[in-house]
Amino acid sequence: MTDHPELGAIMNERRRLINLAYRLLGSLADAEDVVQETYTRWYGLSREQQEAIVSPGAWLTTVAGRICLNLLSSARARRETYVGEWVPEPLPDPREWLTGRPDGGTLDPADRVTLDESVSMAFLVVLEEMTPAERVAFVLHDVFRYSFAEVAGVVGRSTAACRQLASSARRRLRAAHPPAAPAARQARVVGDFKRAWETMDIEALVGLLDPAATVVADSGGLASAVLRPIRGAENIARSLTALSGRLRDLTFLESTVNGRPGLIAQEAGVTVSVYAFEVSGDRITHIWSIRNPGKLRAWR
Repeated sequence: MTDHPELGAIMNERRRLINLAYRLLGSLADAEDVVQETYTRWYGLSREQQEAIVSPGAWLTTVAGRICLNLLSSARARRETYVGEWVPEPLPDPREWLTGRPDGGTLDPADRVTLDESVSMAFLVVLEEMTPAERVAFVLHDVFRYSFAEVAGVVGRSTAACRQLASSARRRLRAAHPPAAPAARQARVVGDFKRAWETMDIEALVGLLDPAATVVADSGGLASAVLRPIRGAENIARSLTALSGRLRDLTFLESTVNGRPGLIAQEAGVTVSVYAFEVSGDRITHIWSIRNPGKLRAWR
């Protein structure tokens, strides 16, 4: 296969496919599996079949999109057995990603997801609430700018139906996703939150949290964490300060989480928790705490 004249062009599609699959699935590990399966199917074709495909990039996208659609359809059933809440896998700034894999291999730069508004944790959480068809239609059209005719080929519905799916997805986002505060303000609020938490200043914590703020923790049953969302500024502040004994051995650092200001907690130099925030105005409206070790490999 190495002498195939289209090999370079085919492999250059990898980054785009990783970016697409991560946005659709909320999991880098699953995205990598989807892309591997997509390439397996490509190389399973005969040379004649490959050469008959006018646009290999479009073919790869269609296959990856259909695999993601199938996975999304089964994901809801799988998550019914998940311990506690499920939160999308958090990603660091691409410049901070480590190059080592747990298996001793090297992380391909093409596996790094480009960060923008469409991978903010708040955005991904709303995507999780959509039907699989809505999610695929919206991401392909609104994020990756595919035509509805191309989307229809992935989703297996008419062009008009795909247009309606994307429209429904936009309404969900507008209803659940308020305009984000400017990045500098977000960073200031998250920094103030970090200092208030470290000093156990309950009054300051309450002041930084929206009265209806929510904290959701994801441990997958593999680390200590609350199994249900905590709602309300005062409840959250009390819960955070109640963790003072567990925080003695932790170091909190400000970091980029899915393209937004966030925090990480490290123990002996190893990241054990990642915190993503949604900030509206000068208040924190949502905090997502990811402690499942399987979702922190990009941070280690």
